[in-house]
Amino acid sequence: MAQSEPAMPTATPGVKTLYLIRRRPTTSREELVMHWFANHMPIVIAGQKQAAEHGRLHAHRYVATLFQPAMDGTQPWDGIAQLWWDRAPPTPPAPLGATPTDTFQQKAEPYMPWATTEYVIMNGSQRLSDAPLTLNAPYPATRSGFCKLTSFVKVRPDTDFELFFAHWLTVHARNVASTMAAVGGFHYVINRSVAPRDESYAGVAELYFPDDGALMAFLQSLEPDGLERWLDPTGGMILTSNTEMIGIPA
Repeated sequence: MAQSEPAMPTATPGVKTLYLIRRRPTTSREELVMHWFANHMPIVIAGQKQAAEHGRLHAHRYVATLFQPAMDGTQPWDGIAQLWWDRAPPTPPAPLGATPTDTFQQKAEPYMPWATTEYVIMNGSQRLSDAPLTLNAPYPATRSGFCKLTSFVKVRPDTDFELFFAHWLTVHARNVASTMAAVGGFHYVINRSVAPRDESYAGVAELYFPDDGALMAFLQSLEPDGLERWLDPTGGMILTSNTEMIGIPA
């Protein structure tokens, strides 16, 4: 009997847009984060609430990850904002923040939305708190108590994306998930670029662990599974984090 093809995971309905954030050369990381949380996130939250109240397209979830700074200072991104929509919002005619509308955008380099399709491979979201604040406005809030690995996946120019994504979402995803489970990892998401040829990266993987030790055990245990045949060995990037900001809870 012929062996059946591995089943593809089910995509999260709608579109998940990513916004890669980098501070301007004259801005410190701490300054960027303060204005992101205190000034920018409340504006985004209010804007999406108003759009929902008027029956317009709006994001129904908003989370931002703060990347830990690299010791050598070569890290290109300070964080990534993620918004979930029922369908893709219009592409802006110019990068957001090219003409700043708040202090955060004065401190950050202009940025563009990156449309992806989300696949939740391991769902441990119950371990990621969306609890509101109780002594201030409920959101934005923060959460920590985990170690997150974010892997930016870059592929070779001649990549057959149909074959690549089929392998990533089946063979590689199962390999990663089983290795994560063995060391205590609890949440694993793949974000596949909607238009991979138009983006710097084919997608982003997000892996959550209880602590640094579990993350290191995962990196030491993960075995090759063939995905490397498509990967650009010089263009990928792995960043870690232990804090997320919650703008609109799930």
